Amino acid sequence: MDALLARARDLLADHPVVDGHNDLPWALRAQVDYDLDRFDLTADQSDRTHTDIPRLRAGGVGAQFWSVYVSVSLKGADAVTAVLEQVDVVRRMTERHPADLVLALGADDMEAARASGRIASLMGAEGGHSIDCSLAVLRGLYALGVRYMTLTHNDNTPWADSATDEPVLGGLSAFGEEVVREMNRLGMLVDLSHVSAGTMRHALRVAQAPVLFSHSSSRAVCDHPRNIPDDVLAALPGNGGVAMATFVPKFILPAAIEWTAQADANMQAHGLHPLDTTPQGMAVQREFEAAHPRPQATAATVADHLDHMREVAGVDHIGIGGDFDGTAFTPAGLDDVSGYPNLVAELLRRSWSEADLAKLTWGNAVRVLRDAEAAARGIAAERGPSAATIGQLDGAAAA
Repeated sequence: MDALLARARDLLADHPVVDGHNDLPWALRAQVDYDLDRFDLTADQSDRTHTDIPRLRAGGVGAQFWSVYVSVSLKGADAVTAVLEQVDVVRRMTERHPADLVLALGADDMEAARASGRIASLMGAEGGHSIDCSLAVLRGLYALGVRYMTLTHNDNTPWADSATDEPVLGGLSAFGEEVVREMNRLGMLVDLSHVSAGTMRHALRVAQAPVLFSHSSSRAVCDHPRNIPDDVLAALPGNGGVAMATFVPKFILPAAIEWTAQADANMQAHGLHPLDTTPQGMAVQREFEAAHPRPQATAATVADHLDHMREVAGVDHIGIGGDFDGTAFTPAGLDDVSGYPNLVAELLRRSWSEADLAKLTWGNAVRVLRDAEAAARGIAAERGPSAATIGQLDGAAAA
């Protein structure tokens, strides 16, 4: 495996990873209230986060979509404020570390960053609730540099069904369709991670530009609602989109789904929320883990998903979206952002060609953004910004 690991590192030197999703900005909010004087990104932060610049370099990362995530607990104007704070910290990160990070607004910027030896820093808004049902806010995020938006997070929005909520619409509302059309007009990628299968299919019918799954794996390999059904993967070549496999164990390893359900039930039996991270909550969790060892995903588990996704969607329509700093648990060998060479080495062991791996790590993600930009130029030549409101399209009750 040492020889394969050396080949993997050589390949990543020429074709670095474009990772579709990293939640470091929210970790900075939670840990240091966005005060970058209290978090040195150039130092080893492995006791606090999955991500820092030395480990990004060690992992062969050439471009990162930083998630400007907003918790679904934040509503309305509070969600808009939070997403603006997230955008601000990403921009300040790049300004603070210009030798390593550079803000990227498009495919050309990604290529220029690679040529200069810096990590292209892009932004993706995770959760359509962050626009507060306003197309003007959507346009404002694009103007600030956001280049994809995940239509939902864990809960439905008024205009789109989530994968992990009870379906209400069966996909998108009329306003949801308008959101997709306006994103296409702007050149902002429509991210279908976190949405229901019905929303995935509906968005693909409406979309006039390639879509993205920033951090979702295969439902056929692991039957979790956060993953992508085969019929949707099979539709990606016709759309031109890209599905970026995630590393979150409970989304990729069936045994981890069962373990998480049991751990959550144990927390609830103790009168605690499953996500309780107080000392009391963590003590209950550690006691459960000691009695019920957690199933361990590995780089091979992720490779199983990529093998299947390549078979169904084709090698031109897959990528990588780890979700580092957005998950408590990670696969063995993919413990943090330094681990990407281990995944590439595993794929080399499975006889993936270097040309195919170059598409997986770099080429497909750059291409999908470039194609979305090209589609936007054509669409914008035909129509201007939409002034539609959710009340006009979905009725007063939805507003």
